[in-house]
Order: sequence, then structure tokens, then C-alpha cells
Amino acid sequence: MKKLLVPILLLILSVLAAETFPLPVGEFAPRSYTAFRTVEGIKVDGSLDDIDWQLALPTELFTDIEGDLKPAPHLDTWVKMLWDASGLYIGAWLEEPHIWASLTERDAVIFYDNDFEVFLDPNGDTHEYYELEINALGTLWDLFILKPYRDAHSPLNGWDIKGASFAIGIDGTLNDPSDLDSGWSVEMFLPWPAFEEFAHVPCPPRDGDYWRLNFSRVQWDTEWLDGNYTKVPGMPERNWVWSPQGLIAMHYPERWGYLFFSAAPAGSADPGFSPSASEREKEYLRQIYYLQKQYFMDHGRWAGKLRQLGVRPYLRDGKKVKPRLETTSAGFDLTLPGKDGSPDWIIREDGRIWSKPVKK
Repeated sequence: MKKLLVPILLLILSVLAAETFPLPVGEFAPRSYTAFRTVEGIKVDGSLDDIDWQLALPTELFTDIEGDLKPAPHLDTWVKMLWDASGLYIGAWLEEPHIWASLTERDAVIFYDNDFEVFLDPNGDTHEYYELEINALGTLWDLFILKPYRDAHSPLNGWDIKGASFAIGIDGTLNDPSDLDSGWSVEMFLPWPAFEEFAHVPCPPRDGDYWRLNFSRVQWDTEWLDGNYTKVPGMPERNWVWSPQGLIAMHYPERWGYLFFSAAPAGSADPGFSPSASEREKEYLRQIYYLQKQYFMDHGRWAGKLRQLGVRPYLRDGKKVKPRLETTSAGFDLTLPGKDGSPDWIIREDGRIWSKPVKK
């Protein structure tokens, strides 16, 4: 009996110690926002009182990063967006009774303070995307990210977004605990040339184009100690976002929202833009990518057959479409054939997803 207990115990321990690839929880339902063209022009001063901002509608209020799995934020956050031939404008409002910030060095890890963050992936392939973080002092951290961290890559901290403008508005006082504040605002101008090299889509965008985008607000619980705001020991940061990620990780770009661009002026009626049907096909491939990542963690190699992953064919117009899997020791390509001459969609082992025109 003792001889049996040892291998059984080892098996149990190995199962408990097995790595699990982090998966988003909840329905794939990214939020959408339509940015209209400016009418009068925007002065980036942090006030958000320009006529164009008054005409623009706010996003939905931010939610917890995990969505409905966690309570809704107790402070309101919303964003407005506009654009013109020169660039994209972002205006954000963060309700905050105690506005504080401490970091003053460019490219410091800004989320160690309460902050506001922007994530942009122009062509939606989940690679070569941009992250901007800013605190209530206006200190900026701008990063260019070649691949998400889950695919073993580091950000380029030395990248700077050239030609951009940033401003902070304080409705209350900064770093003063003796009163209650209303909140702070962030205003940004992001020029199209800053994105041209790696966007792989038209910059400026065309009417009806869409980018993948999300916003995050990092919020710490604080107390006043020895003349300074101090984080409450043992309390983790809160992560509030525009479009819920389904897990505590912003670097799942496939979960970000959709930013549509309308050539109509600010204040126009909603044009009713919606994402391409290919977004559902891409999400199908993404789910298989997740399965492959878990299979590699479990076996040290990629699955060579779809049946090893328990994958079912994709249903398109009631018909089954079987993806093609090509695997090597170094990685894999998974292809979902297009419909009636439309492009195939392909995802590979590092998560990049792209379309390939069908040869005629």
C-alpha cells in the first residue's frame, strides 16, 4: 500500500503544480465608440470645455477590468474622442475626492501612482501596439510594444510619441488632504504620423475604419501619513477599464474595444457602424491559440492535430468550416479559409493574426 501512495501523491502534486494559461472569462463583447470630426478645433489645455467636447458623447462609465466578476467602480470615469486631419483627441474625466500624484520623471512606472492609461492597436493584429500612461502631475510613460507579454516580449521604453500634446485639469487641489476634490481631467492630442510606421492601416483613417483601443484607470487606496498620501499597506490596486478584459491583464489586445472613425462633424447622428464579421472568425482562431498555449505548457510541444485540442469546425452560415493546422517544432500556423473568395485568416504561435488574400 505504501508503494502505491508515493506515485499517487507525486501525480497529485504534479497536477497541482501544472501551469495554467490565463484565459479571459465572460462573453466576447468588446464595447464600441464612434469618434467624429472636430468642428471648431481643440485647444489641449486640460479643461474639456471646447465646443467640440460639448458636442461629443462620453463612453460608458468604466467597469472593473474583470467585468461583472467584480463590483462596479465607486468612482466615475469616462472618455470622449474626436479626430481631424492632424490626429486623434482624447478627453477623460476621473472622479476623485483625493487627487494625488508623486512621480515626476518621464517613463517612470506611472501606475505606481493613480493614473489614466491608453492602449492602441491600429490594425488589430495584437502586435506592434502603443501604451500611454499619465498621472495627475502630467508625468508621461509612453511605450511601444512589439508583442504582448504573454508571448515572451519586452516593451520598448525608449520609444517617444513625437508631436503629441498632453494636459491635466484639476477640479480641486493636488496633494492636499485638507479638502475634498471633484476629480481630474486628461486631454491628449496624438498625431497620425506617430502611428504611420507600424499602424499598417491608413493614417489618418477613412470614414468607417476602426482601430482596437482600450483605456485603464489604476486606483490605489491611500491614507494621509507624515504629510504625504501613502498607499494603504496590503491593499492591491484597483483596475478599472472602458471595455472589460475578463481577466486582470490589459495586454490581451483582442479584448479591447472598437474605435470607429466617422467623417461626419461632432454632434452628428450615430452612423451605426459595427465591426466586420471577420472579428468573430478571428475570435474563433484566438480560442484555438489559447488551447495551443495550454497544450504547449502541458506537453512541451505544439499539438499537431486539431483533435488533440478538442476543436470543433467553425460554423459559418450554418456550414462547417474546418481550419487548417500546420505545426513545426518552433511554432504553428492556423488558417481559417475565407468565404467565397474573401481572405483567409491566420494566427500563429505568438498570437499575431492577419488576413491573406486568396489567390485567383
